[in-house]
Amino acid sequence: MTGDITEAELCDRYGELYTGLVADILDDHGYEDQTLHGIDPLDRGMRAAGIAHPAVGRANRSVDPDEQAYRFLRMIEETPADSMLLLDANDAVASHIGELTTTALHNNGCRGAVIKGAVRDTEFIVEQGFPVFTDRRSPLDALPRWELVEWGETAVVGGVTVSPGDVVLADADGVVVVPEGVKSEVLADAETERDTESEMRTAIEEGMSPVDAYEEYGTF
Repeated sequence: MTGDITEAELCDRYGELYTGLVADILDDHGYEDQTLHGIDPLDRGMRAAGIAHPAVGRANRSVDPDEQAYRFLRMIEETPADSMLLLDANDAVASHIGELTTTALHNNGCRGAVIKGAVRDTEFIVEQGFPVFTDRRSPLDALPRWELVEWGETAVVGGVTVSPGDVVLADADGVVVVPEGVKSEVLADAETERDTESEMRTAIEEGMSPVDAYEEYGTF
């Protein structure tokens, strides 16, 4: 059942799934373009699920670094518990998150961060264990090179429209965004499909042919 669960329990249950399964269920519901491509975990074992907290920035060499620092810190402070930060940096040079940021996000109860942009302090973050997903690394500080434009509003991140309230699931295969309006239905269907796949896997391990398994279980 998914109707009366808390937001934290919803995130916990999504966190027990995997992106390929959820992407398949989204296809079944008519949502075929909900995946951010080219995003990898800093450490292969990292996985996280949370409620989307979108943010968008852009390259800008004429910013006031102090002003940008305060804006960025306000964004961190406003990142809710059980959330996933999704930042589209729109910048190919600087780094947009580091170990101090992940420490603050973790202390807020944030469950992870997805950065369409660069990360630094990689070894510290991996040791810390805070789940971070990114498409590259850079040692360069963002503050004199980049500006945070907006956060906490619907935004396009990595080509996917993301709204506060959507569910974000990230693992070694990538990042999937589940629209808020179908998050309960997708969760229920994905859990059912997971159980079916487990039965099918056992049947194949016990000698059932893939064709017979597909005909029996309707999936592969």
